[in-house]
Amino acid sequence: MAAPGWPAVLADDRVGVRPIRFRDAMAWSEVRARNLDWLAPWEATAPGGPGLAEASAVSAFPAMVRNLRRHARAGGALPFVVIVDDALVGQVTVAGILRGALNGGHVGYWVDRQVAGRGVIPTALALVADHCFTVAGLHRLEANVRPENAASRRVVEKLGFRDEGLRRRFLYIDGDYRDHVSYALMADDVPEGVLRRWHSVRESAR
Repeated sequence: MAAPGWPAVLADDRVGVRPIRFRDAMAWSEVRARNLDWLAPWEATAPGGPGLAEASAVSAFPAMVRNLRRHARAGGALPFVVIVDDALVGQVTVAGILRGALNGGHVGYWVDRQVAGRGVIPTALALVADHCFTVAGLHRLEANVRPENAASRRVVEKLGFRDEGLRRRFLYIDGDYRDHVSYALMADDVPEGVLRRWHSVRESAR
């Protein structure tokens, strides 16, 4: 039996998200290799485990996909790749999904530097958030962002995520445990829908 909301393919104009798949290996690793310096200050790794370069290699991809698919089938994750005009440019993954009283999960994302600043990740995240709050039936999404990551903080703030405070030494990134700002969005914060909100924000900025 499929988990609520999985699998799914979502799109808004040229931007879309779809389930990650094994045949994405070469495209995924190529994008990651080009963006290692861009991603290193923000991406979590395990202390004593593979570094970002090793974790981004083609050889590491099958195990990552198997792990994500296992969690997705169990209802604990929604692992999407981000697509622009059929080209893979990033990921949005909802993980740590817990049902019951919490009924929420946390979301992480990254994007190719070549398309950063063009509204790709806000659009992809809005698509995923709306899917979570409707088809998947979640109540709460959390995003944890390093305080120094101004671009990522703008992404969640534009979509209506609220700052819930600092988590000290929260995740191991770039060789040490780093502070994060915790953002959260509830389904009833955006009754009009996250994507509709994002379109309104973009329109008002023109």
